[in-house]
Amino acid sequence: MQAEEPRHCESYTIGRTYLAGRVRVLVGNICQQHVDVVVNAANWTLLGGGGVDGAIHEAGGPQILAECEALRRTRYPQGLPTGEAVITSGGLLPARYVVHTVGPVKGVHGEQDAVLLADCYTNSLALAVRHELRTLAIPAISTGIYGYPREEAAVVASEAMTRFLEKDSFLIEIRLVFFTEREARVFLTHQRFPSERCAS
Repeated sequence: MQAEEPRHCESYTIGRTYLAGRVRVLVGNICQQHVDVVVNAANWTLLGGGGVDGAIHEAGGPQILAECEALRRTRYPQGLPTGEAVITSGGLLPARYVVHTVGPVKGVHGEQDAVLLADCYTNSLALAVRHELRTLAIPAISTGIYGYPREEAAVVASEAMTRFLEKDSFLIEIRLVFFTEREARVFLTHQRFPSERCAS
């Protein structure tokens, strides 16, 4: 079915931007994004899995897995804790680096679910800044098999990014990459980015 043409500011415009153009919503393949760093919705093992995690490991090749295995041997022998983030090279991806972060499984952490999901975004952005990486592509963390409702995740993610970017001037582009237009539309409906005036 053909998407409706956007006619006004509130339309579900795929490619819609927020925060003075620093955040952009799009539909596409996160493994094909030409950015400094791609964020991986990893699992605690750091050894690959399904969904975005598996796709990034498959497209990025064995170098990413080798670096993740090294992280497990040294810094994270018990696995990467939920909400934290680590960085590896991008392997064969167009992106130079991959930031791996572990989102919460909905319901496991109770009232801390939203805090941990926000930490995924905040820690990923902070890690990019520490490595002087200015452009990122980020998937919808925890909204797949981890069961986080997309409507709730949109609120948490947009508020976390807003808080970070209000204090940061280094990052220039964050692409929020959704696999389907339907998923992007859910995000656009429920996001809490500050309102911006439409161009006339």
